[in-house]
Amino acid sequence: MEGLRFRNLSVLLALIFTLFLFTAVATLFFVPRPSEILKALKSEEMIYSLKLSLITASLSTLLVILIGIPIGYALSRFSFPGKSAVKSILDLPMAFPELVLGLALLLLFGNTAFGKLLSDFGIKVVFTKLGIVVAQFFTAFPYAVRVIHTTFEGISPRYELVARSLGYTEFETFRKVTLPMAKGGLLASTIITFARSMGAFGAVLILAGGSYMNTEILPVTLYLNISYGNIGMAITSGIVLVVVSFLAILLFEKLEDEEHGTVRG
Repeated sequence: MEGLRFRNLSVLLALIFTLFLFTAVATLFFVPRPSEILKALKSEEMIYSLKLSLITASLSTLLVILIGIPIGYALSRFSFPGKSAVKSILDLPMAFPELVLGLALLLLFGNTAFGKLLSDFGIKVVFTKLGIVVAQFFTAFPYAVRVIHTTFEGISPRYELVARSLGYTEFETFRKVTLPMAKGGLLASTIITFARSMGAFGAVLILAGGSYMNTEILPVTLYLNISYGNIGMAITSGIVLVVVSFLAILLFEKLEDEEHGTVRG
């Protein structure tokens, strides 16, 4: 009887908070008038912001996954001095606000020896579109590495040992055995990275600046228009972010179902 009560209470709490979250998100769609949303969607600012968000988030996601895969694999398979410190430092950005991360990046790429070195090569990060990609990268990177690391740890090293015993090199084993087995986790980390990049705000605002029609991505559009008192445009920005995130999750679910169907077949 006690177990039944606990189960019912748990399910009830899940339903209540799911309903609360759904209601909060749904409010975005019902508060403004449809004509107001349509007008905002057709505006030059919204189109620019959406394009810039998609381009920068895609670039950030690509870079995060390309760099995160070998790092996640190294942390899951190899022992080396300072491994615990490396894991802690990589997780650190998840523990403090994005604004602090943005400030740290601003100091690093600003008026420092490193920043001046980049400037000498014609690479400008602060208050540029490149700064958006850098900020999105460091915002999403810890989450992606955590998922990738967990994915590789869930794959038994025995498969790799068997492949090595059959004559595969270490890299061939990684490419032909481990990576295909980690496909689901890598897909999940890609979706998470893209969603985090699309929603990155604090670090982007500090490093790239929230300048109108220049470094203006969707979260910055939302922020600027709330500041201006243009609530319709701000709400529309939020709606677009929700829709893009929903489509990304929907795509992930579909690909995952297809993968499971292929495995069962």
